Amino acid sequence: MNKFLLLFFCSFSLKSWCQKQDFSIKKIKLPAEIEYYNHQFSGLYIKDGKLIFMSESRLQDKAEAKLYSINLEDIDKQINDTNYVLHYRKIPILNLDFLSDKMALKGDDYEGLEAITILDKQVYLSVETATPSNNCYLLRGSFVDTTLVLDKLFLLPMPKPFDANGKHIYNAGYEAITTIDETIFNLFEYNMFNKKNNFAIGITPQSYTNVLYTKNKVQELPFRITDITKTGKKSFLAINYFYKGDGDDAVYRVDQKDKKNDALIRDDKGYKSYSRIISMTYKKGKFTWSPFYELPETYWAYNWEGIAAYKNGFFIMNDKYTPTRPYFSTLLFISPK
Repeated sequence: MNKFLLLFFCSFSLKSWCQKQDFSIKKIKLPAEIEYYNHQFSGLYIKDGKLIFMSESRLQDKAEAKLYSINLEDIDKQINDTNYVLHYRKIPILNLDFLSDKMALKGDDYEGLEAITILDKQVYLSVETATPSNNCYLLRGSFVDTTLVLDKLFLLPMPKPFDANGKHIYNAGYEAITTIDETIFNLFEYNMFNKKNNFAIGITPQSYTNVLYTKNKVQELPFRITDITKTGKKSFLAINYFYKGDGDDAVYRVDQKDKKNDALIRDDKGYKSYSRIISMTYKKGKFTWSPFYELPETYWAYNWEGIAAYKNGFFIMNDKYTPTRPYFSTLLFISPK
């Protein structure tokens, strides 16, 4: 890890994180195919000098299962020269349809890919299922030439937690996954509805028939966590996002008696979307967090779903939703000035 980045993350105080003028935000001009909104990107990851973009791959909408990648060297060039044209590679995902059919046989309806992490040479993907489904899933695959081939035998269920009324949380899954040593940690999207159910599932796949599951506490966190990226062995940055919608989406609102958090998402005009970056650490079986960087209000209504730490900053990307139409996918690089 970059030494400057480590010192930066460790010394960043609550007082300074809100000083947005200390950061530079650069919008990356994406190729038209990647900017196209309907890929609904839901995860970013950096590996072997490439930034990997994970599409939700909504098979039920006839979407193609795929990743994209762009060389970081090329992104660096464009950051310094906005006229530089980025080149990309599309990476098909094989066997996702087969695995989604297996989920259906278990009574769980596939909705899309939500997060990506890589451990050694194995690529792990989390799957979100429809709200009534009892389980989300963890998949595994490996790159073969320019294709990601998913293992047809690797389909690990991740039970959804229940709220105090014994119901699943609307539209919520394991939307942030990461690794520590040989364990894949899967953080549930919402962690403020029931103290005993705020946990991350740790999965250590030793073999097909020997998989170690652990429950790891997560400090109560308002709103949603939509992606996570490593900044050290047990330190991370994550996206903490609130969508202002009502109806079923109102579950993500905090109690209005919680004045500190309520003030972030509501004013005299009503509820408003809100986006920030938090820092997280893992110690003694528990994830804890603190505020790190509040995005400028211009970006609050973007549905940020991907984050990847890079050099002395980080990339973030939305799925497709922006404050106004036409929708498009946006990639930002945010770094201290």
